[in-house]
Amino acid sequence: MEVTYSPLGDRAVVIEVADAITPETQNRVQVLSSYFDEHPPGWMIEYIPAFTTVTVFYDILKVSKNTQHPYKKVCEELDAILSSVQGNRQFASRTIEIPVCYGGEFGPDLEFVAKHNGIQPEDVIDIHTSGDYTINMIGFAPGFPFVGGMPEEIATPRRDSPRLAIPERTVGIAGKQTGVYPIETPGGWQLIGRTPIRLFRPELDPPSLLAAGDKLVFRSISLEEYSNWEEHD
Repeated sequence: MEVTYSPLGDRAVVIEVADAITPETQNRVQVLSSYFDEHPPGWMIEYIPAFTTVTVFYDILKVSKNTQHPYKKVCEELDAILSSVQGNRQFASRTIEIPVCYGGEFGPDLEFVAKHNGIQPEDVIDIHTSGDYTINMIGFAPGFPFVGGMPEEIATPRRDSPRLAIPERTVGIAGKQTGVYPIETPGGWQLIGRTPIRLFRPELDPPSLLAAGDKLVFRSISLEEYSNWEEHD
């Protein structure tokens, strides 16, 4: 599909780069995001990347100095930017390993995920650690990664009744996605394990360990390894 623009109020533009979540779409979103990081337009306040869109917020006073149609002017400049970054340019992603202690008190829904898919809990772990994962976006909670690429063999719907509090660093499954809760928060994902790594540290810059476009590798660890890791974190 062609890139489309939609107004979001009178101070933002939603750029839709595709209508499906694919590796190509992810690359286009991340290439555009990288451009905004390196060459932010003078009128831009911030941008927010998502699955298939990038929303750009702009300072209407800075834009309106040269035009009576700020939205149209911003769209024209975005068109020029998109033309300059399109082509074969590839986003340079990082690969980050996430150790996970599966099951037990850390993964109370592991057996449900296994039963739902007609397999054993050990199979869920093997399949979850074999996925080719990419973070599609960060959202919902600070540093929360929506991770695509999970094998469909362990896809499981959300819980009918969300939990009021899910401990930070808990790994979950919702539909065909997996993710990690970076802070304690309510949630309805199926919980299968926990990582000893803190994903969100507000005292750091940037505070989130993960970013959209990162590649993830999940690795199974024992409870002893988890405890030792947590002691030294």
